[in-house]
Amino acid sequence: MAGDVVNLRQFRKRQARAASEKQAEQNRISFGRTKAEKSLTKALNEKATKSLDQGRLETAPSRTPGKDESDGKERP
Repeated sequence: MAGDVVNLRQFRKRQARAASEKQAEQNRISFGRTKAEKSLTKALNEKATKSLDQGRLETAPSRTPGKDESDGKERP
């Protein structure tokens, strides 16, 4: 009928180790990328941005009649 005797100090240490290992696993997933993986991702993002910008249409700046574009003053 008697249950096993548990040392609470050891139990708490075991529990703390398990929690820190769980946190370490999460950090490895989140931050554990190699330099090559980071540079590949950066290059792919830059390529996608350039490709997107190449398809963009340029619009001419709006001009108001009677205004000089260099200083914004009215022309005679």
